Amino acid sequence: MGAGHGHKLHFHGHSPVHRAPAHLKVVALLAFVVLVVATPREWFWAFGVHLAVVLAVIGVSRVPPSYLLKRMVVEVPFVVFALLLPFVAHGPHTEVLGVTVSEPGLLGAWGLLAKGTLGVLASLTLAATTEPHDLLAGLERLRLPDLLVQIMGFMVRYLDVVTTELQRMRVARESRGFSARNPTHWPVLARAAGALFIRSYERGERVHLAMLSRGYTGRMPR
Repeated sequence: MGAGHGHKLHFHGHSPVHRAPAHLKVVALLAFVVLVVATPREWFWAFGVHLAVVLAVIGVSRVPPSYLLKRMVVEVPFVVFALLLPFVAHGPHTEVLGVTVSEPGLLGAWGLLAKGTLGVLASLTLAATTEPHDLLAGLERLRLPDLLVQIMGFMVRYLDVVTTELQRMRVARESRGFSARNPTHWPVLARAAGALFIRSYERGERVHLAMLSRGYTGRMPR
């Protein structure tokens, strides 16, 4: 049951959160993110309230917390930057566990981690409780330009195709004894990335021609 029907991020379920209209969930997410970003980082209690709201929604949706935690790896670059911030920022210094750090940097790291984690967790909850086609339909209902909605739809549909193509290229390289172990192999990886871009571009042209031959006029059929 944990596998998504339409996308790897989606968790199949029948909770009230799953059944809620997609456009309302998008508006709620946008309002929540704006509220979190606008919250001063000194208001520690407010971030506790925000976290309680997200956890309550996750509880109602019955999405396993482990399902979301595994996908929060996307936040790793922000975590690394936040950990470095107390050591590179200027201003008054203090000691934490015997280590001298910048007070403004420490506060900035807290704000970045708190706001980033809440935003990522809320976004993953939306993705886990909304099918991709429902999300696209919700964006259309919110009067997002049709062209942007179509681009997003093609990204969702062909991301797995491009990823599979990349895996085939990796297997082909490794079958010929290639393994990227040091910077001298970077040119090979760069050429592989260029080849992947060309293949994806050519595939997009073929798909577009196929759509035109079937009567595509700039708007996807329902």
